[in-house]
Amino acid sequence: MREDYLEWPEYFMAVALLSAQRSKDPSSQVGACIVNQESKIVGIGYNGMPNGCDDDLLPWSRSADDRLDTKYPYGRISRATSPFSAECVGCDLIIDVARIKDVIYLSDKYHDIPEMTASRRLLNLAGIEYKQFQPYRNKIVIDYNSINHSAMFNGTD
Repeated sequence: MREDYLEWPEYFMAVALLSAQRSKDPSSQVGACIVNQESKIVGIGYNGMPNGCDDDLLPWSRSADDRLDTKYPYGRISRATSPFSAECVGCDLIIDVARIKDVIYLSDKYHDIPEMTASRRLLNLAGIEYKQFQPYRNKIVIDYNSINHSAMFNGTD
C-alpha cells in the first residue's frame, strides 16, 4: 500500500486551492471545497463575479477614486459555493443557512480586522466549529508529465 497518499483534509484543501486558481481577481484568489459527512465533495467554488456577469466587464481594482470602480460593491461571490475568508462575512451567513457544521481555513492573515471578529461571532453563535488547516506536508505537486497514462487506462503499473 502507498504511504504517501493524501489524507482527507489535505485532499480537500488542495481541491479548494486548485479551485482558487479559476479566480480572475489579481489580488486574492480564494477557493472553497464543501464536503458532506461521508467525505464526498458536494460543492467547490472560488471568488468571482456573480453568475451571468462577465468577469471581464466588471472592475477588479482594490482602490479607485470612485468606489464603483472597485471590486467591492459587486459582491464578489463564489461560483458554485461561497468561500470562507477574512474578507467575506456574508459567506458565514451562507455557511449557516447551508447547515455546514465546521469550517477549515488556510489563512488567518486578517485575524484582527473587524470583519473577521464579526465572522467569528457569527460562527460561534451558530455553533459552527472553525479551525486553521494544519498541513502534513509543505507542498503538493501536480505534474501532468509524470502520470503513467498506460497504467491509468489499462490497469497496469
